[in-house]
Amino acid sequence: MLLLIRLVATSLPLIALPALAAVPGQSIGLGDVGPAAFFFTIAAALFLTLIFRSTASHVVGRASSWIGAIRIRRVLDRRSPDVLHDCILPGAYGGLTKIDHAILTAGGILCIQAKHYNGIVFGGEEEAQWTNVDGTNKRRFLNPLIQNAERTRALQNVVPDVPVANLVVFTGNVEFPSPPPKNVITVSQVDSYIAKFVFGPSKVKDWDAAWLTVKSAALTDEASRKDLQAQIA
Repeated sequence: MLLLIRLVATSLPLIALPALAAVPGQSIGLGDVGPAAFFFTIAAALFLTLIFRSTASHVVGRASSWIGAIRIRRVLDRRSPDVLHDCILPGAYGGLTKIDHAILTAGGILCIQAKHYNGIVFGGEEEAQWTNVDGTNKRRFLNPLIQNAERTRALQNVVPDVPVANLVVFTGNVEFPSPPPKNVITVSQVDSYIAKFVFGPSKVKDWDAAWLTVKSAALTDEASRKDLQAQIA
């Protein structure tokens, strides 16, 4: 649906070409408007399309990203009451880090990084960068598993005795040309992934206390958020 909206939005000036070229009360055509006016109208429509396409693609992309963020939040919130979103913690190696989502499961905590892309995603577990191809657009981005490994470690430092796992979730409409790593999934797979995920033996006896420790470690004050933004910048 979003792909259709993007296509229509970016083509509006060309769709409106007949209306632009029409003279009120007359049919349109080369003989009706004159060669110069007709070709000028075509050129203007093409020019407007180039300008409008960039803006429309940006707006549709932001809307798609926003919808993806809502989807993963809803899935996690339905799954468990023990969920944190946009959680700031002390970094594993200093500074601060932001965890997109953390959820307590039957055997441990999943540290989730959400990535929003559409199209095809290429990348291996050990590759430093992955590639996204969406139509004619091609971009490189950091391996999200490597990115989230530091965040997973930061969360692990808060509760050393609790198993913490690294999970990457793509919230857009993506395809993988080859099977992705087992801890890279799409948002539609989150619920079943959590239901089937097994951490293994754990010595934790009081899970409520462990989760309370995580919540207490989260930095929610405005100063911490400003520090994180300054660190990113």
